[in-house]
Amino acid sequence: MNLNERFDVSPGKVEALLERIKRLKIDPGVIEEGFTRGSGKGGQKINKTSNRVQLCYPPLEIRVSCQRERKRTINRFLALRELVDQIEMKISPETSERLKEIGKLRKQKTRRAQRSAVKYQ
Repeated sequence: MNLNERFDVSPGKVEALLERIKRLKIDPGVIEEGFTRGSGKGGQKINKTSNRVQLCYPPLEIRVSCQRERKRTINRFLALRELVDQIEMKISPETSERLKEIGKLRKQKTRRAQRSAVKYQ
């Protein structure tokens, strides 16, 4: 995967992502990239262009796909960010922001379920 291409997102976000890639020591040359036609709403742009991005990181057997936006460059950035999140959760769970968010939501759900159980029983 070539990280020198320009993404259609703010330079600060790209710089932060590239720093995370360096910190985790991910080799961008290993990442396999593929493009397919998207599905769902979006009209003619979705139906005629291959803007769905699929990334694969073979060393950890992680696959990610993204089709959230109409532009391929934005989908490439979002898929790469998701891939880096997945890699970070496997390699370095203690520094993963995503795992912290998941833990926080899990605590909230448990607390709410307990309150609900007390209230309705």
